[in-house]
Amino acid sequence: MNKRKSVFYSKKFLIFNIALASMIVGFVLSTVLIYTFSGNGRVELPRAYAQDSDQVEKGYQALESIQSSFRNVAKTALPVVVEIKVIQAARQGGSQPDSPWRFFFGPPDSEGGNGPGREFEYRRPGGLGSGVIVTRDGDKVFVITNNHVVGDAVEMSVQLHDGRTYPGKIVAKDERVDLAMISFETRDQVSVARLGDSDVLEVGDWAIAVGNPFGLESSLTVGVVSALGRNAVRGSNISNYNEYIQTDAQINPGNSGGALLNLRGEVIGINTWIASSTGVSQGVGFAIPINGVKKVMSDFLTKGKVEYGWLGVGIDDPEEQSFPGVAEDLKLKGMKGALVVSVFKGSPAEKSGILPGDYITMADGRTVSDANTLTRIVGGLPPDRVVDFVLRRYGQERRLKVTLKVRESEDKLRATTAIWPGLNAIRLTDDFRRQLKAPSSVKGLLVSSVSPGTEAQSTGFKIGDVIVKMNDHAVTSVMDFYRFLNDKSKNKISFRIWRNEKESVIDLSR
Repeated sequence: MNKRKSVFYSKKFLIFNIALASMIVGFVLSTVLIYTFSGNGRVELPRAYAQDSDQVEKGYQALESIQSSFRNVAKTALPVVVEIKVIQAARQGGSQPDSPWRFFFGPPDSEGGNGPGREFEYRRPGGLGSGVIVTRDGDKVFVITNNHVVGDAVEMSVQLHDGRTYPGKIVAKDERVDLAMISFETRDQVSVARLGDSDVLEVGDWAIAVGNPFGLESSLTVGVVSALGRNAVRGSNISNYNEYIQTDAQINPGNSGGALLNLRGEVIGINTWIASSTGVSQGVGFAIPINGVKKVMSDFLTKGKVEYGWLGVGIDDPEEQSFPGVAEDLKLKGMKGALVVSVFKGSPAEKSGILPGDYITMADGRTVSDANTLTRIVGGLPPDRVVDFVLRRYGQERRLKVTLKVRESEDKLRATTAIWPGLNAIRLTDDFRRQLKAPSSVKGLLVSSVSPGTEAQSTGFKIGDVIVKMNDHAVTSVMDFYRFLNDKSKNKISFRIWRNEKESVIDLSR
């Protein structure tokens, strides 16, 4: 054993092993060098590695191409997107804030000055938003923004990307589409936006938002068009006159009125609102399509206001949850459209023969998918236009021609009391019956709404009334309700209603 160990640990054996290892390493290295070096001295990677390298390089080039597009958009868009700062007037009761000058220059209390309980007006910072320079006429530059950005401004300033600041004036505004136009004057060079075509957008297209979120001017965010044709949530203060572009490009407070752009740097929308539970971006932002904005801009510049077509109906969507039995009774199951629940007296709708209970499915050759769609179609048509309507009445299709009129302001329409009939009726379901404690012997329809200020309200109708009879006829379906309601051989309709375990009669004049 000792002799064997001495051989393995001898100097000769060690030298032999080192020499053998050197030969193996040398062989491997020479093989690799011969394989990787060509005759012209270039290093050539193995084919698999070379292919991977080509793909990586192509990937870099593609990404750099997109990056260059974003840079070009920034260079194009940043100069045309402005920051808008608003000063609003506010009133406050009580004495004005103490000032050493008030004693000398303030008007006496007896003359309506600073006495206790008197109101005084002061100015405070209002909205902070964005706008887009859309056109120029001589020294006057015009900016489009949101109506909710300018609000009731008494002063405003417009700051350009390069820091130049000008006083701004309101040219026109419209709360229904939430758009406003302001102007400022300068002889200096100012960039004007290129407006694109929002009708060609598709889901998945690049979308780039530019604005001033949180007052951080000239911010650019990138995303895609997430969806098209989005509607505002019913009952919210968001305009339902618009269909919106949805994007995941981040939009935050201060972005309102700014630009949504495509890869060519063309404005495809005006950023307007976000869906958020926190008040900041959660990746769901909305912009008004630029093609709709173009019409509003034209009206602002030529008429000083937006003119809308007016049909003169109150409409709704007969969803089963809020309108139990309506779609089934009127034979509308599975159909898209807008239900006419009321008609303004003297309106184009009444003059053309549209009745409560009609279900409008097409207007001006376009499909009406819901009430919001009908509002947009009619509102976007010019007054005095003769429009073809397709509707269903009592299960049968009808076609009518209507000459639209100019829509009044929202305040005037809200104050209008000449609405027929001024109430809605739905099925009396078992749940409603239990809530009302109505016995099974009570048959009829439930009054689900009563329009404020109308004859229906003034004559005593209340939500929760059960309509048992109309002109001595039993009312067993929503179809019955509208047939009796639209019977023009009667100038007055006598309703027998059940309320709080008692029956009474309410007459409604046509």
